[in-house]
Amino acid sequence: MDISVFGSGYVGLVQAAVMADVGHKVTCMDVDKERVKALKAGTVPFYEPGLAPMMQEAIDNKLLTFTDNAGAAIRASDFLFIAVGTPSDTDGAADLKYVLEVAATIGKHMTERKVVIVKSTVPVGTADKVKAAITEALAERGEDIPFDVVSNPEFLKEGSAVADATRPDRIVIGSDSPQAIDDLRIMYQAYNRNRDKLMVMDQRSAEMTKYAANAMLATKISFINEMANIAEAVGADIEEVRRGIGADPRIGYQFIYPGAGYGGSCFPKDIRALKHLAKTHDQAAPIITAVHDTNQRQKNKLGERVLNCLGADLSKYRIAVWGLAFKPNTDDLREAPSSYLLDVLWSQGATVQAFDPEAMDNARKLYGEREDFVLCDSKEDALKRAECLVICTEWKAFFSPNFEQVKKLMKRPLIIDGRNLYDPAYVAELGIEYYAIGRGLSVKKVHA
Repeated sequence: MDISVFGSGYVGLVQAAVMADVGHKVTCMDVDKERVKALKAGTVPFYEPGLAPMMQEAIDNKLLTFTDNAGAAIRASDFLFIAVGTPSDTDGAADLKYVLEVAATIGKHMTERKVVIVKSTVPVGTADKVKAAITEALAERGEDIPFDVVSNPEFLKEGSAVADATRPDRIVIGSDSPQAIDDLRIMYQAYNRNRDKLMVMDQRSAEMTKYAANAMLATKISFINEMANIAEAVGADIEEVRRGIGADPRIGYQFIYPGAGYGGSCFPKDIRALKHLAKTHDQAAPIITAVHDTNQRQKNKLGERVLNCLGADLSKYRIAVWGLAFKPNTDDLREAPSSYLLDVLWSQGATVQAFDPEAMDNARKLYGEREDFVLCDSKEDALKRAECLVICTEWKAFFSPNFEQVKKLMKRPLIIDGRNLYDPAYVAELGIEYYAIGRGLSVKKVHA
């Protein structure tokens, strides 16, 4: 099939690569000329495991091309994916400006039937707005060309997006067009072989499915973090509690790891958008509100713990930070817990020595050059003369450090672990002060 994808971000570029990987001829369109130039040279603008070699192979096989010419992308393909960003407005609503701009552009340039597939995460009712924008643009030209609009939300996790796209749990198709449904069934057949993963429903239900899925996952994270705070207060160990409740198949172990809160480009934005959607339809959403509020409090947890350990004046302290990305296997800093920590540390005068396996370049771009922010070449360099180590991201490189080396490099062996990577008793026996999330009983035992 001839496919064009509008947008070359996490969703669009992964969609383009996995479609080309199974033999479809794909054109990826972006308005950013410099980005398109880099993509043509095989440069992926973000870190996503497995994406770069897949993209390069598709380019070499002449199955994936890039352009900044929207008209050419529309003319080249029968199937047009909209995978542009939907950032939050000031009121929390998803901004559909870019989605509707693509829709209007399609209406201006299409000359034959097209299937327009909305891949962006959008509020319920967006497919209707896309259809209206295309219809209006066609009417301005005096044309009446048939087209279908399909909702086909993505369910990708940053850090495993390629694996998620090639081995999907489900493929949600929102459409009332039998022809469009059949078209997408053929399009996705390479990823739909061992069982039928296609779930066909109406457009609004498909749009709602995406928001509901992200809201449920965010709820599990906020719930376990709230339980962690209670466990810490009463002297229980949240890791033991997690194992106890996760064994129940109705609950499971996924997304119940206590930590410093969720971040990234999806959960925070989608929770705000869902709150706004409920409000605009006069529906109370107390659970969604509580999920958001709990997460915001949790993101401040690491900074508060540093202040509790070292005091309010940090002007004479060096703080080591391991992990800047919001999660491992990505370089994405959007709404990362580390950003909340850095704000607290800098506001109290601290100097930060940070290391992240993949997010260093993005950190330089985001924070610029500052005397109180040192980006180190290794996790060991970040420890030198530091009074405290704060772990923000659970990269595998941080799981098994040489603790004797840690003690020698640090001025004061103090670890504040936002991801519960280590056994408190073991670390304490080595003479290291250690504070994790929700492990009050363990900390009390080792300091008794």
